[in-house]
Amino acid sequence: MKVSGKIVSAMFGLMLFVGGSARAQQEQKDYLSALEADKIRDAETSNERVKLFLTFADDRLKKFQYELDHPSGTRHIDMLNSLLNAYGGCVDDAADLIQLGIEKQENIRAAVDLMATQSKAFLAVLEKLAAAGAPDLEECKSNLDDAIEGTRDAMNESKKATKKVAAPPVRRKN
Repeated sequence: MKVSGKIVSAMFGLMLFVGGSARAQQEQKDYLSALEADKIRDAETSNERVKLFLTFADDRLKKFQYELDHPSGTRHIDMLNSLLNAYGGCVDDAADLIQLGIEKQENIRAAVDLMATQSKAFLAVLEKLAAAGAPDLEECKSNLDDAIEGTRDAMNESKKATKKVAAPPVRRKN
């Protein structure tokens, strides 16, 4: 009886440990690596975080283009869908950070400008890919459409944010 009680309590402790580590992992975005998540956490300003998210989105988009041109033998469609979802997540998070920065009245002009220029470039690439009509894209069409829509939304949000963000200070000459 004593041995089985120890086994039961050890199993219970192990279940609590596993449950706690699963909750900790849920906080990290599933489309970011541990290193990328650390970089986001370590960034001090919203400008830096938005820049990182847009860098990660650009990376996912370039990987998507590479995978499309150089199909891997195993789970190729899953890889393409995963990269499109990760791209969309990064763009959405960057747009959310801009909205949060506006609400907190932070100086996020640089982030807004970067989002405006990057989203135009991203949208051009995505629309070109959609127009190309590669055979692999038929199975990714839903995710590609979502990525295009998310990019358009981010571009529109950056245009609206340009009007809401205070103008940069004007230097006066003495």
